[in-house]
Amino acid sequence: MMIQILIGSVLLIITVVIHAAGTSTGLRWLDAIRNKPQYIATATRRALVVGWLVLIMFIATLLEAAIWGLMYKVFYAVPSFEKALYFSIVTYTTLGYGDIVLDEQWRLLSSFQAATGVIIFGWTTAVIIIGLNSISKKLSKF
Repeated sequence: MMIQILIGSVLLIITVVIHAAGTSTGLRWLDAIRNKPQYIATATRRALVVGWLVLIMFIATLLEAAIWGLMYKVFYAVPSFEKALYFSIVTYTTLGYGDIVLDEQWRLLSSFQAATGVIIFGWTTAVIIIGLNSISKKLSKF
């Protein structure tokens, strides 16, 4: 049990670092775009800007899930990387189909991942809201 807690804690820290990097990248890019009003002048352009921000955050999340999946594969909790990645994404999103089930010795680790996923999705939502507010405030000045 302690090894799962240790691995889960390390993976949580790695996840936070990756997500912080994605957040920083997304918000720096958004700030650069926001200072060029011609790029956000129409509703379609604003939607595209937000779409890019969502894509940046999605890529960070996918990388995070892939790292968790890699750990499942490394510890032989799941037989192939494809299944490990699938299980990881399903766990990370707390969807939990149940078609792939971990052995008892690794179940606690998957619950750490699910809890991390809830935190990360809340964080991502906050970043997107910040992005939307940032664009809206910039436009209200014109």
